[in-house]
Amino acid sequence: MGKKLSGKDLIKLGFPKNNSINVTLGHINRYHKRIKKEQILTEAKKVLLNPENYKGDGVWGKVAESLLSPVEVKRHALKTTRSPFAIYGENEIDDQAKYQLYDALKLPVAVAGALMPDAHTGYGLPIGGVLATQDAVIPYGVGVDIGCRMCLTIYPIPVSFLKGKKHQLENILAEHTKFGMYETHKIKHDHEVFERGEFTTIPFVKRLKDKAYKQLGTSGGGNHFVEFGEVTITDVDNAWDLPVGSYIGLLSHSGSRGLGANIAKHYTYLATKQCPLPKHVQQLAWLDINTHDGQEYWLAMNLAGDYAKACHDDIHRRIGKLLGSRPVAKIENHHNFAWKQEVNGEECIVHRKGATPAAKGELGIIPGSMTAPGFIVRGLGNEASLQSASHGAGRVLSRRKCKETLTRSEVKKELKAHEVTLIGGGIDEAPMAYKDIHKVMANQQELVEVLGTFTPKIVRMDT
Repeated sequence: MGKKLSGKDLIKLGFPKNNSINVTLGHINRYHKRIKKEQILTEAKKVLLNPENYKGDGVWGKVAESLLSPVEVKRHALKTTRSPFAIYGENEIDDQAKYQLYDALKLPVAVAGALMPDAHTGYGLPIGGVLATQDAVIPYGVGVDIGCRMCLTIYPIPVSFLKGKKHQLENILAEHTKFGMYETHKIKHDHEVFERGEFTTIPFVKRLKDKAYKQLGTSGGGNHFVEFGEVTITDVDNAWDLPVGSYIGLLSHSGSRGLGANIAKHYTYLATKQCPLPKHVQQLAWLDINTHDGQEYWLAMNLAGDYAKACHDDIHRRIGKLLGSRPVAKIENHHNFAWKQEVNGEECIVHRKGATPAAKGELGIIPGSMTAPGFIVRGLGNEASLQSASHGAGRVLSRRKCKETLTRSEVKKELKAHEVTLIGGGIDEAPMAYKDIHKVMANQQELVEVLGTFTPKIVRMDT
């Protein structure tokens, strides 16, 4: 018997001469490289004899599926007509973003779609794109930064602290927030998210746990931030019984770090292998939610979303402790995720890639830019938008365009005019890179109602 397991070994064992052999070899190569051949064959024999006992098993589930009901790999053609859709603020959205949505609406699994007023071109689905599908989850419809989200904590601290204690607040952000690929906190905190079963039962996710532990409470690069600012509550009928007026707020924007990025990459690869599509829409490849890989991605995606929340919890806990104040309100929401939701009376999977959930009564935060206010909102449950709203102002200049056309002195001048202090931050995140948030909000009055605003004053980003 040779040392390396081959297809012939599996055929001798009794495996049928079909794709189950390729699936099993691929699986062994990925997860059982260091296990002795005899032991692998013993395990494989058990799965072969009783595959139904291994359905959903993290280690052997995919092999069991290939024996019971193999995933059919077939090239899909696009439909000739688009599923129903709605576009908000159409005149402010570039054509390429619209075409990306139109392509997504022609997928055989597409049920309905919407484009938010902050929309711009992305990979697969446009940023600001919302897509409902039947029994299918699209990893690139969720995005690379799974569970990218907003979190706002409101403190009963006088707004005068933003000027009077400016240096202390700057130091808190400079010393107690971590950004980018390599910065981590010296003192690590634990979190109940690490007790989750998915870190044990899904072999691919298990490998990512150590890195996730190290990165807890940190933020990514790009447009991720932690900032102090002025919260103004304008609606008497708010969810926290807060008097109308001004408070200090801490707002953070980031996602699931390396954990989410690796999950997105891995399952996108599996989707493209299982779901060949015309080249220009290949990034919209989906996983059937009823298959092993579809179920596994769903579990991994939800874990990444909960981990992203844990990161925000850690950031706000650390900073709240330094402020020495108890929060009076906390508002948070994902804007890169997929949810099971009823659409036209049927359960669908609704992907929001850069879109805020806005079911009736649901609370959320829609940020502007470093020099423009963000908005605390309550959803109106608009069915045409698939109960969604924008996730921010949206870019009007690409990162490359910012670097080509803007100067640091222009950015400094803009920040100074709005009395904003910036720690870190590249020219590609200049306030001028973003659409006018007031126009964006005007284009979605039928999607959300405004309860208050958040105006940034001390902003911390990746250096």
